[in-house]
Amino acid sequence: MIIERARVPLRRWQQAAVAMGSAIGALVDPRRADLIAALGETTGKPAFEMVLERMKNCEEGRAILLERPRVVSEQVGHAWDLPDNTFGAAYAKFMGSRNFSPDDRPPVRFMETDELAYVATRAREVHDLWHTLFGLPTNLIGESALKVIEFEQMYLPMCMLSVIGGTVRFNEKQRSLFLKHYLPWAVRAGRQCTDLMCVYYERHFSEDLEQVRRKWGIIPAPQHPK
Repeated sequence: MIIERARVPLRRWQQAAVAMGSAIGALVDPRRADLIAALGETTGKPAFEMVLERMKNCEEGRAILLERPRVVSEQVGHAWDLPDNTFGAAYAKFMGSRNFSPDDRPPVRFMETDELAYVATRAREVHDLWHTLFGLPTNLIGESALKVIEFEQMYLPMCMLSVIGGTVRFNEKQRSLFLKHYLPWAVRAGRQCTDLMCVYYERHFSEDLEQVRRKWGIIPAPQHPK
């Protein structure tokens, strides 16, 4: 599938300006997914280039680059019909319980090539699949923990900036919970699991959730301590 071509070519000073403005805006209003996305694109080119090379060196990664699957309703809607124990059903439950749509992600605008635009798109669209695999909620702690995993997997500067911004917004109890339990777990989980950008998730939707977790070295999120 062709990625949307509404991309905007930027000079270096323009990239810096967009990155700065997006960073400030995202800190002021962390619900602005468009600003977070722009920050990730304008600061993430070297990281996306490394991910692209890893995908080219992996069989499943090459298949993803060749076929360019999209995590959109048209292609993943069958997950809602799969048996309860499957990875696909768990993803459908995660999305449905939150009234999320696979089609809600903003398009990539600031990548220079079609290949990098697809890698950035793929990274954006598998976010909720990672939520499902790691069993992370979508609250501030859950999102911050997943950003740590994403950083360990892709080294995107935006991920670490998001974690810093998240910890600033934590209350004292949340900050203690995150630093003592979720942060150490997320670092270990992100380093121990397989290269998640090289997984063709759609081919594994019908497999048992716990089996794919074991196969990919996924450590589920810790339970809240009593």
